[in-house]
Amino acid sequence: MKNTDLESYISNLLKVSAFKDYAPNGLQVEGKKEIKTIVTGVTASQALIDEAIRLQADALLVHHGYFWPGEPPSLKGMKGRRIRSLIKNDINLLAYHLPLDGHIQLGNNVQLGKQLGVSGIVPIDPDNPECLVFHGYLAEPMLASEFATHVAKVLFRMPMISHEPMQKIQHIAWCTGGAQSYLQQAIDYGIDAYITGEVSEHTVHTARENNVVFYAAGHHATERYGIKALGEWLQQQFNDLDVQFIDIDNPA
Repeated sequence: MKNTDLESYISNLLKVSAFKDYAPNGLQVEGKKEIKTIVTGVTASQALIDEAIRLQADALLVHHGYFWPGEPPSLKGMKGRRIRSLIKNDINLLAYHLPLDGHIQLGNNVQLGKQLGVSGIVPIDPDNPECLVFHGYLAEPMLASEFATHVAKVLFRMPMISHEPMQKIQHIAWCTGGAQSYLQQAIDYGIDAYITGEVSEHTVHTARENNVVFYAAGHHATERYGIKALGEWLQQQFNDLDVQFIDIDNPA
């Protein structure tokens, strides 16, 4: 498959044009024209690039790419080393941020909900294509502490819990990554608990004063599953592609 054809296919699949994002979605660094081997992962770190080189990949497909607001434009230091590694080895870098979070089949939010065994997974505002907060229900009410243990078993790390471990929860909302700013939006929707990857100091107070249990389960941990699902989808759709997911551990 040609690199530009792969970019067009994924961009159409994820409805990139519907999102206003912080970084460019699609082909960020151009490599060889023909793609047969793809490595997928959460972030285009040097460790993931090194794995792509080791596996002789033609493309690296990630959730977190480059060229974020406030990022120095010069190609030196860490950024220079990463991009030199890609160019030297003729590896394409494709990155999809918010469109991968919000996709209703392959996205980070849907995939996290499935991993946690939540039913009725839908965005809280289904008429808004940019809505990134999803919600659903646990099969039975659980103690907040029990759900924390469940999250830990799924994500391989114990989440931070805001308060009231003996409080029962069933209606859950979530947004993967650094989405603590959506907590009030979820509260207004009328949920029992909210999950994201990161936490700010004021977040805990907001959760406590609204009697909603807040979980910070890790930015990387909550965003492993969308990019993995996208790679598996590509493998199923195109038999000539060899796609491999590489998980570079990150405790954040």
